[in-house]
Amino acid sequence: MASRAWRRSASGSAARSAAGRHFVGSSFDCFIPFSLLTGIGLVFGYALLGAGWLVLKTEGELQARARRLGRFALLGVLAAIVIVSLWTPAIDPSIAHRWLSWPNLAFLAPVPIVTALLAWFIWRALSGRGEAGQFVGAVGLFLVSYLGIAISLWPMIVSHHYTLWQAASSESTQAFLPVGTLFLLPVILLYTGWSYWVFRGKVWADIGYH
Repeated sequence: MASRAWRRSASGSAARSAAGRHFVGSSFDCFIPFSLLTGIGLVFGYALLGAGWLVLKTEGELQARARRLGRFALLGVLAAIVIVSLWTPAIDPSIAHRWLSWPNLAFLAPVPIVTALLAWFIWRALSGRGEAGQFVGAVGLFLVSYLGIAISLWPMIVSHHYTLWQAASSESTQAFLPVGTLFLLPVILLYTGWSYWVFRGKVWADIGYH
């Protein structure tokens, strides 16, 4: 009973509250501890990315403030990563076995090591004079974190419920999507690249439309 309650407290997915094809949860399931933790962690994560972007685009007092807030956000991100990394194997034996059994432990050790190195790199970048390192490091930290989640869940897309293939759309939908993607993706990439080129460089106080 205690184990079941512990698992439910850590579940952030509505799929865990589903019976067949009928949702049996409530609107308040998002307020369980694990969901709140991951939500707060994401807020810190996006704040870290935003602070890194402000360091790139601004200077002076605003840039200094972004560096200070970036260090605070980094501590929040690291706290969330550590708690989730300890919490998930504690409630799911399959995740614990995947990460802690031999030889998986040796093969997967680079993930936490790279995470620690990226955190150190971001902190140094936020404390120094460089401007690009903290944003690039934050993006890398996000990518490594997503890799850790993928390793923990693979091949499940929702733990103990649906595999990646079970959650995939129908074959007809998958056959149709590449047609639109082949047209839309280059347009999106070109427009995004052009907009970044137009707004390149620092943001000055006297810049505006006249």
